Amino acid sequence: MLKQIRYFQTVVRLGSFSEAAEEHYISQSAVSQQVRTLERELGVTLLKRENRRFSLTPAGKHFYEKSLPLMADFDRLCKETKQIAHGEDRTLRIGYLKGYGGAEFQRAVAEFAAKHPDVPVDTQSGNHEDLYELLRSEQVDLVLNDQRRAFSDEYVNSILTVIGCYVEISAQDPIAALERVNVGDLRHTPCILIASKEQRENEQAYYREIYGIEGTFLFAEDLDEARLMVVSGKGYLPIEGGAPPAQFAETIARLLLCRNGRPIRRNYCAFRKADNGGYYVEEFAEILKAQFRSR
Repeated sequence: MLKQIRYFQTVVRLGSFSEAAEEHYISQSAVSQQVRTLERELGVTLLKRENRRFSLTPAGKHFYEKSLPLMADFDRLCKETKQIAHGEDRTLRIGYLKGYGGAEFQRAVAEFAAKHPDVPVDTQSGNHEDLYELLRSEQVDLVLNDQRRAFSDEYVNSILTVIGCYVEISAQDPIAALERVNVGDLRHTPCILIASKEQRENEQAYYREIYGIEGTFLFAEDLDEARLMVVSGKGYLPIEGGAPPAQFAETIARLLLCRNGRPIRRNYCAFRKADNGGYYVEEFAEILKAQFRSR
């Protein structure tokens, strides 16, 4: 019955017997037969067929919605059972910057998960120092991080992109009418940084020394919290990568951040230890690189 349920779910999800057949590499008649067999075993009609079209019956709608989490749990159970039997921990452990606003990392994780559904992916976020410590102590296999140190031979250091730094500021602020802004022009506006309590001092020092940011600093635990602070007019947020998501599009303006008239630019890299060359680690690194190349 499990196979029949999968066929039924695919037919409903795609809205087509023929497309479901293509996805499962079997004939359309075979898919139709499997769905009818499922209906006979349940003793109910799941699909109301009308010529070449179909619709879910009330029972079919109920069965479809309830069967989705059940099949997901079954797949998870099978995956965990195989891992126990093999005695292997095949988890891919990756870290990423809390304040990076692009979607490349999320797309890379999704692509890897679709290609290797049996390999668990554990993600952790942090600022630069958090991620460096996680990698140094081998708590993660690979990180997406900004470059603040000289490259070391202990690590494989792959530059993914060199991009300008922007600031996000409330669309209601008069400065929002500009396309770019100098650091000095923001000295009377608080700077919002994303950092844990333990890393606040380090982050503040970095932005003062390297960016030349003056004035006061405010802190947020994550990107969403920081953007809500921006929307409420509490300050501006230095950020790299990607436009603000839809929920902030009309309330946040993004300006190129400059120092002495020149855009501030920063390297973003994939880092992993040189002696950690596992297949999945290298493959994920290549997927991540491809995401940045296609930007």
